[in-house]
Amino acid sequence: MYEPTVARLTYRALLGRRRALILFALPALLIVIALVVRAFVGVDDKVAADLLGGFALATMVPLIGVIAGTGAIGPEIDDGSIVYLLAKPVKRPTIIMTKLTVAIAVTMVFSAIPTLIAGFILNGNGQQIAVAYTIAALVASIAYSALFLLLGTVSRHAVVFGLVYALIWESLFGSLVSGAKTLSIQQWALSVAEKVAGNGYVDATVGLPTAVILLCAVTVGATVYAGQKLRRLTLAGEE
Repeated sequence: MYEPTVARLTYRALLGRRRALILFALPALLIVIALVVRAFVGVDDKVAADLLGGFALATMVPLIGVIAGTGAIGPEIDDGSIVYLLAKPVKRPTIIMTKLTVAIAVTMVFSAIPTLIAGFILNGNGQQIAVAYTIAALVASIAYSALFLLLGTVSRHAVVFGLVYALIWESLFGSLVSGAKTLSIQQWALSVAEKVAGNGYVDATVGLPTAVILLCAVTVGATVYAGQKLRRLTLAGEE
């Protein structure tokens, strides 16, 4: 279920000059903010949790997920170059799984590692806050990558839809409408972080069992459906 050639081409596409600048900019901004906060505020567990939850998990991780997930396949479908890939003797599920693996790896590297570094800068991992949010970022990276890869497969406006979900649905509606939090990858990841961090520093509105089930369901469902859409795209091209 992994094709090295497809992976190499996907890495090359995702880490091209323009996308690489955005991918590096967000983690760099987080670390700079962490350094400034540490310099002016000192060690404060609550401030560390608020920054990692409010910027790293709520903003940086989904944005990097949008870039990596949609960029893994969307541009190839838009410009028609996907036809050359589909003409190769590679199974369609293998293509999807390979691109998903690359998207997850890129999202994890550019979100989880900076989150861990920022957490240690802010409070030296006091109350396990840095580790908790790093684990949350890792978990969220998987679900975001699968969801946004699916969007890149089914729509030419995947980036727009991804931003709407990440910034409007999760950040805006998720903070105003309590029911919307149940359908939020961010909240599911927070449920995992809540079990790791000290009491009172991470507040999740979704129970851990529910969060784990929903994370698995979204990841598996989005991956399977993306494979089906890619298979139908092939049939349409052959016809």
